Amino acid sequence: MFDIVITGGTVVDGTGGPSRRADVGITGDRVAAVGDLSRASGARVIDAAGMAVSPGFIDTHVHSDAALLTDPQHPEGILQGITTEILGQDGLSYCPLSAENYRIYGRYLRGILGDPPEGIDTSSVASFREAYRGATAVNTAYLIAHGALRLETCGFDDVPMTGDRLERAQRLVREGMEQGAVGLATGLSYHPQAWSDTTEIVEICRPVAEAGGVYVTHLRDVNTDRAFGNGGVPEALEVGRRSGVKVHFSHYRTAAHNAGQVKERFDEIDAAGGEVSVSGDLYPYPTGSTFPASNLPSYAHVGGPDAIIQRLKDPRERRGLVDHIEASMKRPLVEAVLSYLPNHPHLEGMVMGDIADSLGMGLGEALCHLLLEEDLQIAFWGTPPDSVNVWRQVSRDSQDFLARPDFMVGSDSIHVGSFPHPRAYGTFPRFIGRLRRRFNVLTLEQVIQRVTDNPARRFGLTGRGRVEEGYFADVVVFDPDRIIDTATFDDPKQHPVGIPYVLVNGAVSVDQGRLTGILAGQPVP
Repeated sequence: MFDIVITGGTVVDGTGGPSRRADVGITGDRVAAVGDLSRASGARVIDAAGMAVSPGFIDTHVHSDAALLTDPQHPEGILQGITTEILGQDGLSYCPLSAENYRIYGRYLRGILGDPPEGIDTSSVASFREAYRGATAVNTAYLIAHGALRLETCGFDDVPMTGDRLERAQRLVREGMEQGAVGLATGLSYHPQAWSDTTEIVEICRPVAEAGGVYVTHLRDVNTDRAFGNGGVPEALEVGRRSGVKVHFSHYRTAAHNAGQVKERFDEIDAAGGEVSVSGDLYPYPTGSTFPASNLPSYAHVGGPDAIIQRLKDPRERRGLVDHIEASMKRPLVEAVLSYLPNHPHLEGMVMGDIADSLGMGLGEALCHLLLEEDLQIAFWGTPPDSVNVWRQVSRDSQDFLARPDFMVGSDSIHVGSFPHPRAYGTFPRFIGRLRRRFNVLTLEQVIQRVTDNPARRFGLTGRGRVEEGYFADVVVFDPDRIIDTATFDDPKQHPVGIPYVLVNGAVSVDQGRLTGILAGQPVP
């Protein structure tokens, strides 16, 4: 007798092979049988007639490090069918950090992660991973955060990581990999990470390579003079060449300014000729989201949040910050939608241009004013393009990216505020449902492989990513003809439809489309 039998469904097993009619028997936290189980019995029987039965989806890029511990049921993830999330992305996370540095970096990251959870031990990967054991709805894997690593070894200062600092950093990385981290993540647009050079990244990736882990990178576009090839793709590939580490490109896609240029996006990568093991992830939207404190000039971050606040208060310093913001913003600031201002929630959902007008200030002055008022705790996202054709082309491009066998899906979800980017609620059903059906570029089996077995193999998530005997029972039951995202830019907190059941480690976490409240997530692998 099984604990759970899922009957009558079509198993899309995650391998990319043909789907087949089969039942799935689950005992404890494992898949015990796949086949004709019509004569078997189960304590719980789930009728999946007309449905697909697939492995749980793996989100390879999220910013839910704090959200999972403050709202552990995590409806925006689990209701999409996500059963595993990989944390530590862009190097913007909490481990390894001393208690004092956790206080500092936790405050600095509130604009993207929200308030840092209390009562967790961030001093080692082992203790940090334990905070998520049986305490969240989804499984979690961890990438050692370069931001935390640099703060712990170099402080919030623009100093080289050499000598004793480098030796300590390498030791922390080696220990972290031994304690279950799946790799190391950098966000070379952010501080204190942007104060690194290419050699630093190479050296801290050596123990990652030795352990078989992955180097995950948000490509450098700050302090590019410190980087091989002026940063970007050339630097990431050079890190792979010199350290031997596997390289993974975060949120690598097209946007409005380069819609349709898929081939061009891969020219440098493919020219490497397989010299470096490469993979990447993307989300299916034409704009992104970030925290605007990161857009201050590099010098302004020296000393950490206290020093940033003092610079914002000083009239002479502030003038320089305003000039930098207005001259150097990577996104059109006037159209940025403020999604998170906890002290001014009435401004959430407004574009920055309208807020500046209401304050009687210029754009840069208004943003500096809000950063000071909010103690840096702000997030925003870019408005989608006016042209429907451009947006459609970006959506079409996403299918060509995902058609590559080295690509997978990362929502890049930011979970704070009343107006989050819709990718936090809709990424996976958008790919699996809406865009698959609209463009007919990938089969259902291919899409499922990209969101299950592909990331499981790339990141060493043992026993995950397939509906196969002996694998962990992370399972999604969904209607392939009906699954679709409903989150929009003007109404983002909307859950998808067509996903009635989600199981995590053999526990039914979503039952007939509703949360059960079961927290079965485990730190993996």
